[in-house]
Amino acid sequence: MRAGRLISLLLLLQNRGRMTAHQLADELEVSVRTVYRDVEALAAAGIPLYGDAGHGGGYQLLDGYRTRLTGLTADEAQAVFLAGLPGPAAELGLGEVLAAAELKLRAALPAELREQAGRIQERFHLDAPGWYGNVDETPHLAAVAAAVWGRHAVRVRYRRWKAPTEVERRLEPYGLVLKAGRWYLVAGAGGGAGGGSARTYRVDQILELHPLEERFEPPAGFDLAAHWRDRLADFHARLHTAEAVVRLSPRGAARVREQLGHAAGRAVAEGGVVEADGWTRAAVPIESLDHAHGEFLKLGADVEVLEPPALRARLAATVRELADRYGAQPP
Repeated sequence: MRAGRLISLLLLLQNRGRMTAHQLADELEVSVRTVYRDVEALAAAGIPLYGDAGHGGGYQLLDGYRTRLTGLTADEAQAVFLAGLPGPAAELGLGEVLAAAELKLRAALPAELREQAGRIQERFHLDAPGWYGNVDETPHLAAVAAAVWGRHAVRVRYRRWKAPTEVERRLEPYGLVLKAGRWYLVAGAGGGAGGGSARTYRVDQILELHPLEERFEPPAGFDLAAHWRDRLADFHARLHTAEAVVRLSPRGAARVREQLGHAAGRAVAEGGVVEADGWTRAAVPIESLDHAHGEFLKLGADVEVLEPPALRARLAATVRELADRYGAQPP
């Protein structure tokens, strides 16, 4: 709707200051020509909006102008309260602040929207961590968040998986990400202006943290959300680097979809061929021989690995060892 888009354009300029037509078009997901028409419409309506041409130009509101077009629709009010995350906010030390902000927002809403917002909190609840994952203790999360907010460097003692397992690092914290109930810090590890290339650290693996007086600025153009998307894309690209050809019993085929992850489940569902004996033959992606060995053992006699030969031989050796162990008389 054009009316909603005009309000969005006005609020963007109010909140962000000067913006080019291309930036506005990207934010509003419209063409630059549409932005030109919308700007003309706002100016004709008396909004003190002006533009500068050339390099560094763009549109902006007259200094001091504030729109009063801040009313929420019913859907927007529901979305605001649905987006409230009391658990993560409390972990960041902002639980009371969030509660106070919600109270103020609720008090400012008309009665009808206030009632709808209450129903949202009654009927929806977010519990991000998985069923079998223990909640990680993150004693240094508040200090990390303060460093992110204040743009000051920190020195940490960090535990990692490879030797040496404990290292000291000077970090420049760019931002925090909450993924599946676990907090991650994106930070530069180098000294000097702009820090080093951004790397990711699990906050629960920080053993000690000491704030430093040194301040920093993230690299020009650094975008936390874009960085995280790129990291996830790279992770998924490296996740499944090999393939195994297997035969699965009817029960095994059903269990694969539940236990071996989405990629293997899709491979069985989309590419599996049911043979004459009822078993399904499929090529499934695997992360590594070690990982596949453990996962296929969970399926017991409901799976037969045909390829690669190294994985088949390794499973056969494990099965022989188990048979010898359980065939012997107990001590």
